[in-house]
Amino acid sequence: MIGVLREMLSYPFLVRAIMVGLLVSLCASLLGVSLVLKRFSMIGDGLSHVGFGALAIASVANIAPLTLAIPVCIAASFLLLRLSESTRIKGDAAIAMLSAGALAIGVMVVSMTTGMNTDVYNYMFGSILSLSKADAALSIGLSIVVLVLFVLFYPRLFAVTFDESFSRATGIPTRVYNAALATLASITVVLGMRMMGALLISSLIIFPVLTAMRIGKRYLSVTLLSAAVAIVGFILGMVVSYVYEAPSGASIVCVNIVLFCLFAIAGAIRNAVTKK
Repeated sequence: MIGVLREMLSYPFLVRAIMVGLLVSLCASLLGVSLVLKRFSMIGDGLSHVGFGALAIASVANIAPLTLAIPVCIAASFLLLRLSESTRIKGDAAIAMLSAGALAIGVMVVSMTTGMNTDVYNYMFGSILSLSKADAALSIGLSIVVLVLFVLFYPRLFAVTFDESFSRATGIPTRVYNAALATLASITVVLGMRMMGALLISSLIIFPVLTAMRIGKRYLSVTLLSAAVAIVGFILGMVVSYVYEAPSGASIVCVNIVLFCLFAIAGAIRNAVTKK
């Protein structure tokens, strides 16, 4: 294991991929705790489809992909928040409607212009090894911003996550912090699309959190454990991808499935012992 990692780190492109992947996985797992507890975990899937549509348009228009996809996804997240507050269109229906529409637009734009080229394929299925130095630098910078803002907003995000009505009554501007959470999630999803692809990015948000919940019972413990699971899952996934020449995104998801099963078994054993 150590020898494989040392060999992987001898390649500059793999070093870039691992640095970006670790930071994006960490961001997704931390934000995922609030998103899952607020029953808004599929926002990652919806925003990834919106991001794919934006990236398809950027590819056709020769615009830098991230500079278009990030603001479009942030705008889409605000729209989802507004729609989820509507009595007519609930959160899950709003996500399904927006994701399907954005994906259809992206596919139509691609099919009528450049066709399924390498860049579009990578953003749909993921190809973290194709990260350029410029993309890696931008991804690392934005990931650090997301982590810093999460730490700064942590107490308010905790309050808004568990009891939004009480938080609002105590004077906390819940809409502002919901918008902040949506913005950070949008940035993370767009950054993670290069690593996981539009079809698998939501796994970075959901799996580490659900895995951590098999053992952790408090918000802080689940948050810390989710971050640890995300880091371990990413590293093991990259090792599997490197050794077996498998797609990186799918390898990371498969490793996360195994970790979830192991944690579920450990949690069941602990509960059985506690009851005795």
